[in-house]
Amino acid sequence: MERLSTDPTSGLDPAEAERRLLELGPNVLPQSPSVSGATILIRQFTSLLTVLLIVAATASGLVLGQWIDAVAIFTIVLLNALIGFVRERRAADSLEALRALIVTTARVLRGGEVRELPGRDIVPGDLFLLHAGDRVPADGRLVDAWAFETDEAMLTGESLPVAKNVESVSAGALLADRKCLVFAGTTVARGSGRAVVVATGPATETGRLARTSQGAEPPTPLQLELDRVGRRLAVVALVAGAAIVGLGVGQGLRLETMILTGVALAVAVIPEGLPTVVAVSLARGMERMARRKALVRRLAAVETLGSASVICTDKTGTLTRNELAVREVVLFDPSPCVYEA
Repeated sequence: MERLSTDPTSGLDPAEAERRLLELGPNVLPQSPSVSGATILIRQFTSLLTVLLIVAATASGLVLGQWIDAVAIFTIVLLNALIGFVRERRAADSLEALRALIVTTARVLRGGEVRELPGRDIVPGDLFLLHAGDRVPADGRLVDAWAFETDEAMLTGESLPVAKNVESVSAGALLADRKCLVFAGTTVARGSGRAVVVATGPATETGRLARTSQGAEPPTPLQLELDRVGRRLAVVALVAGAAIVGLGVGQGLRLETMILTGVALAVAVIPEGLPTVVAVSLARGMERMARRKALVRRLAAVETLGSASVICTDKTGTLTRNELAVREVVLFDPSPCVYEA
């Protein structure tokens, strides 16, 4: 508290708090920049199979003169892009709306007065008050604690509440052993206490986890499979077209005629309806998940969960109900009895 210039009875001076807020920025976690509608639309045309369809449509119109086929293929490509764009745009808008609804408040001691402030306005040095049911707004060092316990499952995976106290721990203590600290995003399970803010926003433990999880999104199994199919189709189309041209020229047929025949064969190899079938299937899956209160941001990600064959978790059940329950008690005696819970 001395290092942070915080008075233990009156808290941080309001003017100093404003200065620190301008200097250090708001107490918010790092977020990926919002994706624009243009980016979402362009992303619909980046798959290899879609590129092959565009090439096939162009070849049908410019080389073969089959403009009806070219328009049909372009229509299929645009329909596929429209389905993906509409679904992903709606998901992005829903996520933004949910973020706007999540507003954390905190009771802070400033200038000798207890004030209820938005969590984003908390700065290092603030003294904040915690009671059962509160969400911790920032990383803090406990100053007072009365029968105080917090739920740190989101950081440690342990579903049982952790008892906290004001006793110091070693500087190299593991996260789960830092009993004198409270962490942003965790909740108070029992008791009450006071803590001085030591880290906000990206500097918190939760912010550190958020930074490590950000980055380029890996392609989904379905995207990898479609790209693999696209590469094989491209090879087959080129080989088949070249073979037809070679055989025809070898038999004395006109080169121009054989080139047109080879291009027609290459175009016929490309399955024009496949991207649309995939897009419609994924859109249907996204709708079914939305009815079950699950929001999917990327259309291609709908299939990813279905590709999971093994899900690994620990004994705490953090991924399910976040609680432990005794199911059986086995007594160790010569004739063991099992009591059902």
